[in-house]
Amino acid sequence: MTNINYQYEGLENVTDFIRWGGSLFKQAELFFGHGTDNAFDEAKVLVFFALHLPAEVPELYWQAKLTQPEKQRVSELFQRRIETRKPAAYLTGEAWFAGLRFIVNEHTLVPRSPIAELIEQNYAPWVEAESVTNVLDLCTGSGCIGIASLKAFPNAEVDLVDISPEALAVAQQNIDQYGLNEFAHAIESDLYSSLEGKKYDLIVSNPPYVDEIEMNALPEEFKQEPSLGLAAGHDGLDLVRKILAEAPKYLKEDGVLIVEVGVSQYFVEQTYPELPLYWFEFENGGEGVFAIQKSELELFQDILDAQLLPAE
Repeated sequence: MTNINYQYEGLENVTDFIRWGGSLFKQAELFFGHGTDNAFDEAKVLVFFALHLPAEVPELYWQAKLTQPEKQRVSELFQRRIETRKPAAYLTGEAWFAGLRFIVNEHTLVPRSPIAELIEQNYAPWVEAESVTNVLDLCTGSGCIGIASLKAFPNAEVDLVDISPEALAVAQQNIDQYGLNEFAHAIESDLYSSLEGKKYDLIVSNPPYVDEIEMNALPEEFKQEPSLGLAAGHDGLDLVRKILAEAPKYLKEDGVLIVEVGVSQYFVEQTYPELPLYWFEFENGGEGVFAIQKSELELFQDILDAQLLPAE
């Protein structure tokens, strides 16, 4: 890495430090994709965090001068971002998803799913929002998808399920910060294994789906995230196969399954050419999210089950 100069003489206001941070990050050739997609937005997140500013402030604040301790805090955050390659969310301990703030740490993925756009649309037309009473967020991580989904469903409870007790501890913190213990429940489970007898109107999942080749090529920032939340075997479908095959047992009669598989969409389409999967198109970016109804899954149960068997 090129030697980075963290001296900030001559820099005074918020704008100065955001511009400087962006330049440092470009010089260090950092990678972005955990809530921001460029060096200057990443610098803004860190500067605003160091100065205890909300995400949106009047333009006047951008000209406010920093005190010496504030300058030092910002500089140290920039240095940590560059030297550790940790995404900004891990340095600040927070991330925004579907308009809500979530606590995150290295035991959870940084929230960034395009499913946020479906939440804002109340998952229409796949479910009738008013009639949804039970939602399952499978592979929940920080709990962001399940908790944010409660905005869409005024009469619902949500089960936040993950195999990682460390991730569930974070999800519980997010339940607590919004006072949702009556409506959101963190459950340790290997996919559906601890959910016997439960039925849901909607199962939504952002499971691990990174295939072997892509895992080996991930930028350093993504390697800071728990591999348990990313790696999913040779074709990225180790968990998706089980989610599909077992979903009908846990869906109500009119229930819907929505799953994010990202770039593994190719492998899903190759593996399940018969399945009538609906692939969403997102206005705000993102790809690889499908929906399918319980009745459609049941029609192809033999094919789904066959995919669970080891290859001869």
